[in-house]
Amino acid sequence: MVTAGLFTSFRRKLLRWYGKHARSLPWREDVADPYCVWVSEIMLQQTTTQTVRRYFDRFIKAFPTIQSLAEADLDLVNRHWEGLGYYRRCALLHKAAQEIVARFNGVFPDNVDDVRGLPGIGRYTAGAILSIVFDQRLPILEANTLRLHARLLAVRGDLLHGGANARLWEFAETILPRTGSGKLNQALMDLGSLVCTPKSPKCSECPVVTFCESAKQGLQNEIPSLKTKEQTEYRTEVALLIRKKTKTLLIRSPEGERWAGLWDFPRAGTEAELPLMFAKDPVLQNRLAELTGRKLTPGRLICSLKHAVTKYRITLFFCEGMDTGKTGNTALCETRWVTAAELQELPLNSTARKLVQFV
Repeated sequence: MVTAGLFTSFRRKLLRWYGKHARSLPWREDVADPYCVWVSEIMLQQTTTQTVRRYFDRFIKAFPTIQSLAEADLDLVNRHWEGLGYYRRCALLHKAAQEIVARFNGVFPDNVDDVRGLPGIGRYTAGAILSIVFDQRLPILEANTLRLHARLLAVRGDLLHGGANARLWEFAETILPRTGSGKLNQALMDLGSLVCTPKSPKCSECPVVTFCESAKQGLQNEIPSLKTKEQTEYRTEVALLIRKKTKTLLIRSPEGERWAGLWDFPRAGTEAELPLMFAKDPVLQNRLAELTGRKLTPGRLICSLKHAVTKYRITLFFCEGMDTGKTGNTALCETRWVTAAELQELPLNSTARKLVQFV
């Protein structure tokens, strides 16, 4: 195990490896800019580095400063986020930018309590930004370092909660040097990403394998424990194409729902198994009425597609629909009649974007 007397050797070997193998990432080109590091860290939450690469430059080009992000309409921000998923991150990023402008005159704060008080920023994100940009001695613990540290210490059990999690945070802080914490934190993340991988870790290539308790005990393929796979659930949903002259009816997904803040065709789950039965399904029609405040009835099938969201496997049927007027009740969702041009400009969820070609 890595003890106090071996920390210097551990850091030296790790940083020597990092000097040769550090990943070339666009957000590392200017690590003096907390805005770029912040945006990248939010994008990287629950998203692969390869995916984020395709979005980061485009986002920064559209919103080059905190001020420009704060002043932008959320629909426009969501449009540039479209495809990254987990859209609540985008809404919180936008809200935090507005707070930075209001409270800190558009300058990203360098006080850890101020940073952690911003929407969407927790302990890890604050530590990453402040250590990388301001060289503050703050630990990080994300997917790669969580796995790496668990193997180094041979920690079993639930790594996200309780004593195991506390031990890993303590270790992540203890190994940091007095200066250069940001560089060491990045080296640890890269080692976890490139060498200490989830499956079949490359122990023969690891610069700190001699410090690893799991490697010594032959447990590197058992730690961390594999998560129990959630039971797959299958669902059927129906989305409607409702036209009024040259315009199409859309709804905005409300807070707390899947794709919150994004626009979609009126959509709801159904108990019917065949498209011919959709118009007779009261559950479907009642839900559509609740969402839109309008009486909508499914008609001719246009197309169908399959997609997955977490544990759900969804078959989506896209049908023409008929609107016979208001229900008299308040709609749960914001509704909007949009032109063909607006369909291209508004932020849509991923399946709605695929359905636009059929409008």
